[in-house]
Amino acid sequence: MIDIGNAPHPSDLAGLCDRAFGAADGKIRRLAARWKPGSGAPVFTAAGTYTARGWTEWTQGFQFGMPLLVYEATRDPWHLEYGRSRTLRFMAPHLTHTGVHDHGFNNVSTYGTLLRQSHENLFPADIWERRYYALALKASGAVQAARWTTLPESLGFIRSFNGPHSLFADTIRSLRSLALGHRLGHVLLGEQDSKANLLGRLLAHAETTARYNVYFGKGRDRWDVRGRVAHESVFNTVNGSYRCPSSQQGYSPYSTWTRGLAWIILGYAEELEFAAGLSDTEVAACGLPYFPDAASVRARFLEAARAVCDFYIRNTPPDGVPYWDTGGPRLSEIPGALDRPADPENPMEPVDSSAAAIAAQGLLRLGTFLKDAGDPDGTRYEAAGFRTAATVLSAPYLSEDPKHEGLLLHAVYHYPNGWDRSADGSDTPHGESCLWGDYHLLELALWISRVARGEAGPRFFDIGPDPDRGGA
Repeated sequence: MIDIGNAPHPSDLAGLCDRAFGAADGKIRRLAARWKPGSGAPVFTAAGTYTARGWTEWTQGFQFGMPLLVYEATRDPWHLEYGRSRTLRFMAPHLTHTGVHDHGFNNVSTYGTLLRQSHENLFPADIWERRYYALALKASGAVQAARWTTLPESLGFIRSFNGPHSLFADTIRSLRSLALGHRLGHVLLGEQDSKANLLGRLLAHAETTARYNVYFGKGRDRWDVRGRVAHESVFNTVNGSYRCPSSQQGYSPYSTWTRGLAWIILGYAEELEFAAGLSDTEVAACGLPYFPDAASVRARFLEAARAVCDFYIRNTPPDGVPYWDTGGPRLSEIPGALDRPADPENPMEPVDSSAAAIAAQGLLRLGTFLKDAGDPDGTRYEAAGFRTAATVLSAPYLSEDPKHEGLLLHAVYHYPNGWDRSADGSDTPHGESCLWGDYHLLELALWISRVARGEAGPRFFDIGPDPDRGGA
């Protein structure tokens, strides 16, 4: 269980955040100097060098989103220019990519960040530049919403790249692309100009995920433990019936792959922040029987967020870094695995620091949301988030070695497939990095840095009005 006693405060972590941005500066520049577009998007490191993995290019947005986060923290103009110019040059195909569920990862991390930063006057941008980013996000939201499987009872989901039967936990974070499209006043047009409400699809996907990928301890199956997460839910595409849980990157459909859990934690926390600004009129226009008003949306998102955060706190070592799967078959061979800090170099089961960086941000966002609403339970989630952040922002997780291109060490990508490496060649992966881990460590550091200065943490939807509708 995560140790939430005497957890650090944001001011205690500000120096660690500065060190993370300082280390990221050199690593981003080194990768930029040698990266060739034809080599594919960097995915994970091998012997400290970023390599590609020909699956999908779902990490390209992190590659060019990272320098934008460093710019926001340091105001170093090189990072703004690099992130902005590479977004314009290389990210356009991702806007209209119909074959993936990753629009939130690729496009919100780049075009979304640029629109938010320009709205916050972090760099000068004329009206046409802002219109360009807004148009990109409208297109991305609509294309992502079009990748849709309809289910009975007004449910449905953005299908994973596995096909129309497959709902991934990961996709909860791509709902940000639909949220931004809706915020910018966009809709998805279909046959005979039929209109699909982007907010409606966001809400339907979130409810379907809550029903089938998140467990609430209500006896769905023998392993229905509150807060447990299934990586994948499988449906019959003929009649829309639910068939079974599955897992692509975890150990078992009946255990919890911890990065999938982390995506759910952060996804619902962010969407809860977004839902706080929804009106009853907006929600009612979606025509979803399970969400008659905005309060019902917030209540459901909060129920899911609390459940998964509680599960993470209970099933993670005291320092906040989880092992890659709660059902890892050799976890029982690690004495007191959940009672002492995780050991990234143990020979039994790998840890996943990327899951920790993602989950920490979700814990902090949920905690802050609850505290702002007057709920004292928010303090517990904040404490768990700050404890986890202190761990991943320090050695042995933060890499300040200029010869290692990764920022966050001891991350795991696809352990079942054997894709991961170890720094010393041992069988249990450790000592390497992944691009989403590096990116989310910087998102986490940026959130903490702003809070430490007495500012609100950045929110993906703080983009201002649609520039085409009078917004400057």
